Amino acid sequence: MTPAKLRGLYAITDESLIPESTFAATIEQALSGGTSIVQYRNKSGNEAKRLEQASALRSLCNKYQASLIINDDIELAKAVAADGVHLGEEDTSIEQARLILGNEAIIGISCYNQLQLGTRAQAAGADYVAFGSVFTSPTKPDARSASCGLISEAKSQLGIPVCAIGGIDKSNAGRVIEAGADMTALISGLFSEPDVRLTAEHISRLFG
Repeated sequence: MTPAKLRGLYAITDESLIPESTFAATIEQALSGGTSIVQYRNKSGNEAKRLEQASALRSLCNKYQASLIINDDIELAKAVAADGVHLGEEDTSIEQARLILGNEAIIGISCYNQLQLGTRAQAAGADYVAFGSVFTSPTKPDARSASCGLISEAKSQLGIPVCAIGGIDKSNAGRVIEAGADMTALISGLFSEPDVRLTAEHISRLFG
């Protein structure tokens, strides 16, 4: 059974798509539309801004009973009491993240287009795995290519929730959900839309 907090629309922030002046308001639109999980992703070196924005997201996610995940930065996740972290292949190990954040933290792992990475992540204690890019991604045009078939295969072989990412928008989100994805991760497919809340509502409803 997939935990309720690891199911649904998974919004990933992008500083090039969300103006700093409207950051909190834009994320609140996504949350009011039914977003279940927000991942704060900001690669800038501005630590004060990162702390401020992540803290604002913590408050917003509490308000809407959504989960807050921090990309790659375990110390920031701990500082704002985030629900967990998302790690890539060159980031901190699952074991180290678990040691710092504790057993209740959500730890997600990017597995790109390799099912064996998902198997390994599950064995190491990951709470969910992400595969992509399922479609051509405007955010990461050179990303490794996965498929809806891989999502289905991962769902049949793994016992933890599966997230699909890459090029997902309101026109194709239904396809990855039908393939078995527990979560659909959107970046430009959500935050480049003229109405973020309506887009979030549309995709959230697809989960039933």
